[in-house]
Amino acid sequence: MHNPYNFKDCPPRHQTGSLKWDRYPADVLPLWVADMDIETAPEIIEALKKRLDHKVFGYTIPYDSVFDAVIQYLERAHNYSANREWISFLPGLVPAINLCCHAFANEDDSIMTATPVYPPFLLAPKFAERELISVPLCLNAEQEWTLDFPAMEKAIQPNTKIFILCNPHNPVGRVYTKSELEQLASFCTRHDLILISDEIHCDLIFDSSVKHHVTATINKELAERTITLMAPSKTYNLPGLACAFSIIENPKLKYQFEKTIRGIITEINCFGYAACEAAYNFGEPWRKALLSHLQCNYNYLKDFLDTKIPQIEFKPMQATYLAWLNVENLKLEKPAQFFETHGVGLSDGTPFGDSKYVRLNFGCSKDRLAEALERMHSGLIKETIIGNDQ
Repeated sequence: MHNPYNFKDCPPRHQTGSLKWDRYPADVLPLWVADMDIETAPEIIEALKKRLDHKVFGYTIPYDSVFDAVIQYLERAHNYSANREWISFLPGLVPAINLCCHAFANEDDSIMTATPVYPPFLLAPKFAERELISVPLCLNAEQEWTLDFPAMEKAIQPNTKIFILCNPHNPVGRVYTKSELEQLASFCTRHDLILISDEIHCDLIFDSSVKHHVTATINKELAERTITLMAPSKTYNLPGLACAFSIIENPKLKYQFEKTIRGIITEINCFGYAACEAAYNFGEPWRKALLSHLQCNYNYLKDFLDTKIPQIEFKPMQATYLAWLNVENLKLEKPAQFFETHGVGLSDGTPFGDSKYVRLNFGCSKDRLAEALERMHSGLIKETIIGNDQ
């Protein structure tokens, strides 16, 4: 079947102020931060051009059609019936997570999360001068990453007020089942925890055998203690437009959150709203094509590692475009630095909570992924880390 979208070519990004590309010299391929080297959907580009043609870019408040697009998307894609008054627009999930640590925990309280995880989950409690309790994920009987509930029960303290969830989980690419989320609901309810649920990758599930469940839909009790965080940015490659949103059903929690962010969070820019609306209204064909492309890249990555670098352990993943690679068997002192020396920029696992890993972003063309993997393979052979036969 012909794919009408362009996932093969990406405009040059060096010296464009790109966080991803300008971190490295020109001879390094950056496969680190969660930013795809893929043009966004043409429907979104058209919406941005239309907004640009207006020629006035003043302060912008969320307007009816943006709310409608988000509400209809939640119902259509996730069977979640959200009310307009539950939704607040934000310039990103990272400031939202940081502000939640201030809003729902005091200085003598603690905040729990599961590692390895997106680094701001580990930094936000520290920035707020709250104690961090990190509990490692474990592997279930199917060798899938999952929450370690017995360890969480042992680690929780009387002063623990928040659990921060990442679902789908970045960096391990796991989508939690309804049963697992029900267990989490019970845990949060019994311990009277506020649940911060980062679901920014929920539309990037390329494994068709699994389904994302919005955490707030698990049961009414959990919904009353949940702050759901979402954005179109990862799915449609729009992080530079800074438009995200929270969904808070409990009016008391919403008031606490809005009181905390008042005067700190600024207005979203007009292009962020235009892109958000277009993504949710018209982006679905592009998203489906993207998922097919990511599935192909994932399969290529897995086959390459299995065949040429079997020393790298790569557990199966279901979602995101961020591969979590165990490089412990390579016995590299500084894995990310090693691969950077050989022309590939990867995320160091240490800020995620595990120095034995690196994270690789395969949200790019297959050709770029293939080139990066060949560089990694060649570097390992050159330094006699692995043999020529692999």
